[in-house]
Amino acid sequence: MMGRRRRKVVRIPKKRLPKVFLCPKCGREAIRVITVKGSNLATVTCGACGLKDTVQTVPAWAPVDIYSTWADRYYKSENT
Repeated sequence: MMGRRRRKVVRIPKKRLPKVFLCPKCGREAIRVITVKGSNLATVTCGACGLKDTVQTVPAWAPVDIYSTWADRYYKSENT
């Protein structure tokens, strides 16, 4: 009686949203988004160059959404 070979289980890791982002000022991956529960404000800070700003948010937004709106606003103000 011959036994069958067991198949190797290949697990595909789930892709997760990033928690640290690129800083548009210094170019390092050091931007963190801190949301305050209960209020519609979030703080965006760079750990390398010290860039800091506050952003109005929607409760359903993830840190990626907050970062992208902040980055859009940063680039817009930089060009004017």
